[in-house]
Amino acid sequence: MPDRGVGAGRVPRSGLVLVVQHEEDAGVGIVGEHLVRCGLRLDVVRAWEGVALPDDLSSHAGLLVLGGSVNCEDDTAAPWLPGVRALVRRAVAEAVPLLGICLGGQIVAHALGGSVAPRSRPPEVGAVPLRRLPAVTGDPVLGRVPDGALAVQWHWDDVDRLPPGAVPLLTGDHCAHQAFRVGAAAWAVQFHPEADGDTVAEWAAEDAGRIREAGLDPVTAVASVREAEPGLRAVWGAVTEAWGAVVGASAVLRQ
Repeated sequence: MPDRGVGAGRVPRSGLVLVVQHEEDAGVGIVGEHLVRCGLRLDVVRAWEGVALPDDLSSHAGLLVLGGSVNCEDDTAAPWLPGVRALVRRAVAEAVPLLGICLGGQIVAHALGGSVAPRSRPPEVGAVPLRRLPAVTGDPVLGRVPDGALAVQWHWDDVDRLPPGAVPLLTGDHCAHQAFRVGAAAWAVQFHPEADGDTVAEWAAEDAGRIREAGLDPVTAVASVREAEPGLRAVWGAVTEAWGAVVGASAVLRQ
């Protein structure tokens, strides 16, 4: 896949998705596999290594903003965040298909006028069921997610206020805003459709102390994801390909 760290350069818009990656262990995972399966190409910007973001999306058909451990407003720890917010606003204004995952979803909310806050309860970790909201019916990306579908969670912050005009799509028992849509082609999710059991095991090893301090068991969290992994791959792989179809259709229209 193209990577700006090794000189991807300008390429035709058609089929190329700009991916903003915030840290080494939060890559494209399952989502990347399915986007490639759709015939799309991934231009991965390893932002934490100092690789520059583009100023606009003129060379890209879509924008994917991944997760990470930094707070979405901590521009000191992550000095690339203002550039990400600018690209998010541009994507929405220009109807370039956008998908924000966990931290990425929080960036979408914050950049568009919503807000994000630390959770008032323990972190949400492991495989957790989601619930459909009325507006999800007919949504081109999340419309076929079954009620009660499991999703990988790993977050200490929540979106506590949606941006103006946002449409809530999925919720959960312990986090109200699990997925929402803004405008014609921007989606944000709190969960991790890209993560599998091995990825979550890495996160659990890094965060084990914090998780136990919160009264939770990292081993149980990892086990829940490993047990659910076949279903996770089926549901979120299909969702990813639905978003990939939106990207492909948009790219054709914008040629």
